[in-house]
Amino acid sequence: MRGKRGRACVVVLGDLGRSPRMQYHALSLARQASFQVDIVAYGGSIPHEAVLKHPSIHIHTMAQPRFIQLLPKMLYPVTLLLKAFIQFTMLFWFLFVKVPAPDLFLVQNPPSVPTLVAVKWASSWRRAAFVVDWHNFGYTLLALSLGRNNVFVSLYRWIEKYYGKMATGSLCVTKAMQHELEQNWEVRAKVLYDQPPEFFRPALLEERHELFCRVKKDLCHPSGVYDFISRELENQVLDETLFTTKTNADILLKQNRPALVVSSTSWTPDENFGILLDAAVMYDRRVAARSKGSDTAEISEEQDLYPNLLFIITGKGPEKEMYEEKIKRLNLKHVAFRTMWLAAEDYPLLLGSADLGVCLHTSSSGLDLPMKVVDMFGCGLPVCSVSYSCIQELVKDGQNGLLFSSSSELADQLLVLFKGFPGNCDALMSLKAGAMETGSSGRWATEWEDCAKPLITQVVSQNED
Repeated sequence: MRGKRGRACVVVLGDLGRSPRMQYHALSLARQASFQVDIVAYGGSIPHEAVLKHPSIHIHTMAQPRFIQLLPKMLYPVTLLLKAFIQFTMLFWFLFVKVPAPDLFLVQNPPSVPTLVAVKWASSWRRAAFVVDWHNFGYTLLALSLGRNNVFVSLYRWIEKYYGKMATGSLCVTKAMQHELEQNWEVRAKVLYDQPPEFFRPALLEERHELFCRVKKDLCHPSGVYDFISRELENQVLDETLFTTKTNADILLKQNRPALVVSSTSWTPDENFGILLDAAVMYDRRVAARSKGSDTAEISEEQDLYPNLLFIITGKGPEKEMYEEKIKRLNLKHVAFRTMWLAAEDYPLLLGSADLGVCLHTSSSGLDLPMKVVDMFGCGLPVCSVSYSCIQELVKDGQNGLLFSSSSELADQLLVLFKGFPGNCDALMSLKAGAMETGSSGRWATEWEDCAKPLITQVVSQNED
């Protein structure tokens, strides 16, 4: 399995800290295949501690050509070519010279250009196997900004297909993508479903309390926002959070706590965050109308029937500031939003402490699955997800989550799931049980052992012949 050199090189033309699947690949190559693993990637976000501390994993950080972002938009075609050339030059230096010669190159796709070209050339020069892990199609992502009929998109697709076919092995994330690759790309890929690693699990009560204590500053009202979260935090005592309270050595969940809804987003056009904002406005208005329409004796009962909602949105991306400005103008009474970026070790704890997850991923190709939902299921967190072509390979509507196609549909789901929260929300508890079952049915190490390891063993041994 380890080959003649006992080394593997994982290539990510992106922020390694925001590429969890490739981090898990590196861990599995080191732990389950006993490789020395070199990772070539951009810096930025901090990778998971397990990756940083593993003695067999060595991270080589490339510098990002940030000056290209300063070029005027009218030079966009020139910018694309210049960026690809600079990236290829950096990849050439790292893959041909800096990292030791491996038995295997494992590359994330997309981005395809110039990654697939550079890795294919390096694998030929260094006589190593060349494996592509297809997460999506790069040309469909480029088409979001340029349009499907653009000449650059057509050229991108040709390069992606030509070099994708030259791989000695391929992995992909869904059966739908496997079918597309085989029928239209002449690529035979093995499905390696995303599965949560061991650190995605329901959080213990003590872990929740400590997490909410750590992020209390992030939950305080941002500039220009003053809502029910801000008011409650102002009056809190020590050892108290929005959701928990500590008395002596005992930690308890508050009965009057808001419901916690988590969504992770890359703040890009393929995730329409406006759907969630519109649904939040609808929920807020309906809860307010129910409270206003009740007579005096019933007001407290009606208000308790539907909880206040706190949406915590994690992630980085280009449209974040635009949506933060929209959130400031909403002026909601029963709903609050907070955006934050969490450490890799805290993100699973947040998912494991939440009551519901929301996924807005629609996929530029319609053929990939959102890894964020996999992580949520690993933590036993049910999900409301945008419906698209292959999402039911992951989200079973009515079993571990719900699918929606519009903001009004999502608002209806929030009302159904949180009615009677926290003690009498049977619909939410039913989905939570389904999410727990899904999350416990498979883990990354097992999936990798069954699906990826045989392929890698095969291509490495073939390359030695």
